[in-house]
Amino acid sequence: MTPMTGDDFERVLREYGPALRRLASSWERDAAAREDLLQEILFALWRALSNFRGHSSEKTFVFRVAHNRALTHRFRPRAENDPLDEAMHVADPRPSPEAAAGSAQKLEQLMRALQQLPVPLRQVLTLSLEGLSRPELADVLGITENNAAVRLSRARKALQEEMNR
Repeated sequence: MTPMTGDDFERVLREYGPALRRLASSWERDAAAREDLLQEILFALWRALSNFRGHSSEKTFVFRVAHNRALTHRFRPRAENDPLDEAMHVADPRPSPEAAAGSAQKLEQLMRALQQLPVPLRQVLTLSLEGLSRPELADVLGITENNAAVRLSRARKALQEEMNR
């Protein structure tokens, strides 16, 4: 048997199109996902038709291609997309304007208090706020780990006193 060509695609669509649509419906409930799957099946079929050698019936070949594409479609990882109707009811994660203003004021107060501290205390607090561990603080500042711990404790206490003023 001679291999199928792209010219046979229209005939295959007329003959098997409704069955392929039903197959896609059996894999996807959502109309948009069902149409996506059908498009994937048709594209895979269009590409595969030139490889058909007649080792099986045409019908078997068409459904094998469709079934394999449906499996790939169904089990590939997908991003979580909420339908737009559901997305309308999602709360805005941003803070309210009042909360944002309060946070900005607290941050400004913290920065002013931090700038009032002596440099060695300011250094250790700033580095600690950046997530450095005590051994990392000691290494960066060129001091012992115990000295870093003591300096950090003193810096926190001094900052708290400055914030209370």
